[in-house]
Amino acid sequence: MSNFYTEKVLAVRHWNDTLFSFRTTRNDGLRFRNGEFIMIGLPVNGKPLLRAYSIASANYDPELEFYSIKVQDGPLTSRLQHLKEGDEIIVGRKPTGTLVLDNLENGRNLYLLSTGTGLAPFAGLIRDPEIYGRYDKVILTHGCRFVSELAYGEKLVKSVLEDEFLGEDAREKLLYYPTVTREAFRNTGRLTELMQSGKLYDDLGLAPLSAEEDRAMICGSPHMLADLKTMLLEAGFIEGNHGEAGQFVVEKAFVEK
Repeated sequence: MSNFYTEKVLAVRHWNDTLFSFRTTRNDGLRFRNGEFIMIGLPVNGKPLLRAYSIASANYDPELEFYSIKVQDGPLTSRLQHLKEGDEIIVGRKPTGTLVLDNLENGRNLYLLSTGTGLAPFAGLIRDPEIYGRYDKVILTHGCRFVSELAYGEKLVKSVLEDEFLGEDAREKLLYYPTVTREAFRNTGRLTELMQSGKLYDDLGLAPLSAEEDRAMICGSPHMLADLKTMLLEAGFIEGNHGEAGQFVVEKAFVEK
């Protein structure tokens, strides 16, 4: 398995019945940009069983962190959810992905639009000092079905706001907007609906999304990706990629297996 590193699990946390995160060692040779994903997995019958996972830790973190859904009959997540401290996983050597700052033009505000475990790449990005230097406001949105599914994101944002080095900038520029669809909560409804109605912007005290001034990154369920991409294209946004910076980017390597 020369294309992979073997890393040891350092900690596992189960956030509810459907979500968990885990931290592992990090090989000194692994370099990545905040927002990228990598192939991770386990050896099964002598062969690597792999899926693409966003790296939830920052690129300067000495450990790796991953955030995952539990799929009981999923080929990989049915096994990963049983990880415990001291176990080993395999990690690819070639991180990649579109959700990196280099793929976006500079702008006024940056919207990080996520649902479910699509929050993971933004966990590294909101720990990146560069993001606060490039944008006036960084808006992290997180849509989930149930309130319990927000726990990882809430802890993440709290840690960034209290961080010794990032905290001052984050408290000035980072806005967090969680919303749920199936329970009572301070924010309810799908992100697309909240954006189309203008409620999201009203709640945050911001002007509506503008292709001329604002930028967006999108990561979540396939349905959410399609809806938001269509919405932004119709609003005049230009999609960025590895070859040319744009006004929004989409990550398609979403883990549901």
